[in-house]
Amino acid sequence: MNNQTFIQLPTDFGKFNIELLLNPNDANNPHVVLTSIVNKTMNIPLVRIHSECLTGDLFSSLRCDCGDQLKLSLKMIGKNGGILFYLRQEGRGIGIEDKLKAYALQDKGADTVSANLALGHQADLREYSSVVKYLNSINLNQIKLITNNPTKLEYLENNGITIVERIPIVIEPNEHNKSYIMTKKNKMGHLY
Repeated sequence: MNNQTFIQLPTDFGKFNIELLLNPNDANNPHVVLTSIVNKTMNIPLVRIHSECLTGDLFSSLRCDCGDQLKLSLKMIGKNGGILFYLRQEGRGIGIEDKLKAYALQDKGADTVSANLALGHQADLREYSSVVKYLNSINLNQIKLITNNPTKLEYLENNGITIVERIPIVIEPNEHNKSYIMTKKNKMGHLY
């Protein structure tokens, strides 16, 4: 759907255009791209790469900071313009079923990384090739990236996308996600 007419999507966070993006891992489950053009002269847009989190994004789970990160990103992009990639990579790429199994292991004391490993997965299976392909298709090679994840920075930089600025996305921890956020920082190198 990349070269088709954009479909308008008014939201609580501003006016966006929405389109689908091929998911190389699941052709029946495409990624989604939301674009907000507030400032026509903006030549280096804000970009957020957000991986699907059903429990956090839809159900407002307190176990993670995903839903809050999504809302804050939409607010920033809606106000300033930019692109939000919503990648269909539930549970760091392990899918909803294994994510719920990982939750059960976390309830017994495992952290998110240990739980994924115990289920036979890597700590993080997500990939970002479709983001690079999309940015290349619109001749965009410089962005301001909203992220705490060094893997996203490294992947984009290694594939020809210059990160002009990294914008941290800091969510105040709560009693349910404090350990989750510390695991991202201590075991996955997330920046805050």
